[in-house]
Amino acid sequence: MQPKRRAMICGSAAVAVTGFPLRALAQEVSINAVHFTPAQVSYAKSFLKYVDKVNQRGKGVIQIKVRGGPEIIPFTQLGEAQKNGLIDMIDHPAGPYLNLVPEGEVFSATTKKPWELRANGGFALINEIYAKKGNAHVLAHVDGGAGFHIFTTEEPARTADGGVDFSKLKIRSGALYRDFLESLGAGVVVQGPGEVYTSLERGLVNANAYTVLGYQGFGWHKFTKYRIDPSFFQTDVLISMNKARWDGLPEAAKRILQEVALEHERESVEVNLKATEDEGRQMIAGGMKVVELTGAARAAYLEKASRVSWERMQKRDPGSVAALRQKFGN
Repeated sequence: MQPKRRAMICGSAAVAVTGFPLRALAQEVSINAVHFTPAQVSYAKSFLKYVDKVNQRGKGVIQIKVRGGPEIIPFTQLGEAQKNGLIDMIDHPAGPYLNLVPEGEVFSATTKKPWELRANGGFALINEIYAKKGNAHVLAHVDGGAGFHIFTTEEPARTADGGVDFSKLKIRSGALYRDFLESLGAGVVVQGPGEVYTSLERGLVNANAYTVLGYQGFGWHKFTKYRIDPSFFQTDVLISMNKARWDGLPEAAKRILQEVALEHERESVEVNLKATEDEGRQMIAGGMKVVELTGAARAAYLEKASRVSWERMQKRDPGSVAALRQKFGN
């Protein structure tokens, strides 16, 4: 048999046995992703660092193609979009997912670090719940460590016990902390970040609840000149994937995605805390004033923030709350 003919037969046999050419065995996998804030905001920048590291380490194995931010999938639709397979990976807070996975609130209710929760089994437990209810696999809890603040357009009225008269505030809120703000006696308007600028500009709200980090990226500091301390909750940004898509990835691709996620999880906490301090100083230098809760009012404020989260989880679906509290509780 001539060498050329022998090579053609062998090649055809390989296709027949495997069902596809041998070169396809090493084909690079591509997944798509969306981040929850505009690209200029710190949280998107943090996610893009994760993407860059994956794409560098995953050449020939796995690549993440970022489609964009809320202009691609609105903030409040991220959970459903991922559950239904419209997007493979999302960078998002637990808030947009609470209608699907109310237990996701544990990420903000806890003060424990993600790696502590991995060690005690808490992360595995919450991932089982995300898989069952949201068709999602959580890779990492990123940009953690810092909390949320209430920012006001005017100096808030104080109370005799060192607190603030929240009844005079109409606060733009995310779904995550709506119940807590309502428990303070405030008026609440739930909106995605993309709607807040207009609401502040038109006076539809006179306060806004968000993190220090990323605040200036939205331009909200033009309207809100006061920040109420201390912060409440913990930032709850997650990197997650559609569970079916995750399960279908080659093991080498999974390994790269998860290894980089664990690295970014730790690094991003340190970066988040430092950037929060830096951005907070910038806003104060620009004229923002800090209103500090003191004494009994401060203690009650923090106690209520923790209690309301667990009560809401208990009300929505009590099935896993006791087990979660054992792992995530402070």
